[in-house]
Amino acid sequence: MMKRIFSLALIAGMALVIALAVGRGWDGQSLAIAQNNSRLVVSAAASLTDALQEIAPLYNQTRPTVTLRYNFASSGALQQQIENGAPADIFISAADKQMDAMQQKNLIESASRRNLLTNRLVLVVPNTASGVTNLQSLKDLRVKRIAIGDPRSVPVGQYSEEALKKQGLWNSLKPKFVLANNVRQVLQFVESGNVQAGLVYATDAKTSNKVKVVQVIPASLHTPITYSIAVVKRSKNQTSARTFIQFLSSSKAKQIFQKYGFGAS
Repeated sequence: MMKRIFSLALIAGMALVIALAVGRGWDGQSLAIAQNNSRLVVSAAASLTDALQEIAPLYNQTRPTVTLRYNFASSGALQQQIENGAPADIFISAADKQMDAMQQKNLIESASRRNLLTNRLVLVVPNTASGVTNLQSLKDLRVKRIAIGDPRSVPVGQYSEEALKKQGLWNSLKPKFVLANNVRQVLQFVESGNVQAGLVYATDAKTSNKVKVVQVIPASLHTPITYSIAVVKRSKNQTSARTFIQFLSSSKAKQIFQKYGFGAS
C-alpha cells in the first residue's frame, strides 16, 4: 500500500515538473514574440494618405511583425493631438512650422528629424467648370466660393495665404473663402461643385478625376512645401520607428511617392 502511494506521488511530482517546464518554455516563447512584435502609430499629413497606405504592405514584407496604424489629419491637428498626449510614434508634417513647434517643446527626437518630400500648390476647379484660369481670375464676380485650408492649422491653407497675399488678392477674396479642416476636405469641396475653385497640393489633385488643375502656383509665391518626419519623444518603439523612417527613404518607397507626384527632398 505504501509502495503504491509512493509511486503515485512520484508520478504526480514528475507531472508537476513537466508542467512547470512547459509553462516556463511557453512563457519564454510568448515573451520573445511580444518583444519582436510592435505597433507603430504614424501621425501623418492628410495629403500622404494614398502613398503611405500603398507603402504599408511593402514595409510589412520586410517587417512582418510590425503593425502600422496611420492617423491622417492636418499637420496642425496632429500637432495638437500629440501635445495633448495622444499616442504616436512618428510625426510627418506638411510644413516646418508644426515640426518646429514640436521640436521647441521637446516632443520629438531631434536627431531623428529629416526632410522627406516636397510638393507643389495648385489651383483646381470642378471638371465641368470654366472661367477660372489662374489666381487673378478668382476676383471675377461670378466666382462666389473658394475652398482653402484653414490657415490657422492647415499647412496648405498657410501656403495659400502666402501666395494670395503676394498677389495682392487675400483681402478682396476673403469673403469668398470656405475654410477646410485639411487638404482632402478642400478637394472634396471642389469635387462636389460646392465651390468654384480650391487650392490643394498637386499630389491631391492627381488622385481625383473630378477636378482639373488650371494653374500650378509659382513656388516663389510661398515658402517651400517640405514634408519633415521625426520620432515622437514619448514613443515606446523608438527602434522600430527609426527603421520605418529609414524605409521611407528607400528606393521602393521613393517609387511610390513619385507615383503620387511627390518630389524628393
